[in-house]
Amino acid sequence: MVAALYLFSTAAELSAASANPSPTSAPTESMSIGGAAINVEIEAGDLSVSPSQVSEWVRRSACAVTEYYAGFPVRNVDVKIMPIDEGKGVMFGRTAVVDRTPVIRVGLSRFARDSSLADDWVMTHEMVHLALPSVPDEHHWIEEGIATYVEPIARAQVGDLSSETVWRELVDGLPKGLPAPGDQGLDNTHTWGRTYWGGALFCLMADIEIHQRTNNRCGLQDALRGIVRAGGNMEQEWPLARALKAGDEATGVPVLIELYDRMKATPITPDLPALWHQLGIQPSGNSVVFDQGAPLASVVRSIMAKRSDPGSACVHVGAHPGSTADSMSVLEIQDTF
Repeated sequence: MVAALYLFSTAAELSAASANPSPTSAPTESMSIGGAAINVEIEAGDLSVSPSQVSEWVRRSACAVTEYYAGFPVRNVDVKIMPIDEGKGVMFGRTAVVDRTPVIRVGLSRFARDSSLADDWVMTHEMVHLALPSVPDEHHWIEEGIATYVEPIARAQVGDLSSETVWRELVDGLPKGLPAPGDQGLDNTHTWGRTYWGGALFCLMADIEIHQRTNNRCGLQDALRGIVRAGGNMEQEWPLARALKAGDEATGVPVLIELYDRMKATPITPDLPALWHQLGIQPSGNSVVFDQGAPLASVVRSIMAKRSDPGSACVHVGAHPGSTADSMSVLEIQDTF
């Protein structure tokens, strides 16, 4: 993840386009995944990729989210693809509720290729946003932090990303979320790093602690599934405490509430190198090596393990380059757990 998700100069254009959709947009294609109707519309403009390639990109992202949450988090969502006359790949994404319907708008360069879609993280990131209720602005870090943390794990669980890539991204990205001088905690420090990667750091710390306190019976994935089961998706507006309580009730341990109380107004700086050592994550070039004998190696295996079947609509026709089929696969992780 090297690009900021939002191009703020474009946000106003996206909002206006949502209110005034192009009359020359392509007809909507609807797909059913994870119990949801996902309606895909390519707006007017030129693209190098075909509609079927766009549909496969959306389907693959929806399958990853369905796997992670044991079902798609909303019953209906409109996915609108906006062709952009610049750039090379997926340019940006934005998710909002418009007239009571969740709408995902993604800017796609006219020069994007199928490889751009196969490697994309933006669509999955945006779909993860659907799985948390809207919370007050001071908690924006948890919305972006969950999407930043969950997206690569969800893609790995369906074989679209290697486990090594997931952990390499965390090793590289999480230092950007550490407090800087003058930090006043996650609720009060709204820099890009603290919002995206500080929120992701909260998620990793919560994930590890839930696994430790439940002997790997539960993790953050179970907590987030519990929030959705309790009715908490983007269509709802909740206080953050309500969402965290629902997550804790799903795991049986109050990790989310306790960790939030520690980090909301106080800069917490974990020793990341020591944490990687405990987890058995050993950086190696542009990848990582897994030390299966590390004290918390079982936590890593549990975090990455596939837990459910997203359904026949998500059966893969082939692995993508760099997927778990090319290295330490999800099935291999399960076999060692």
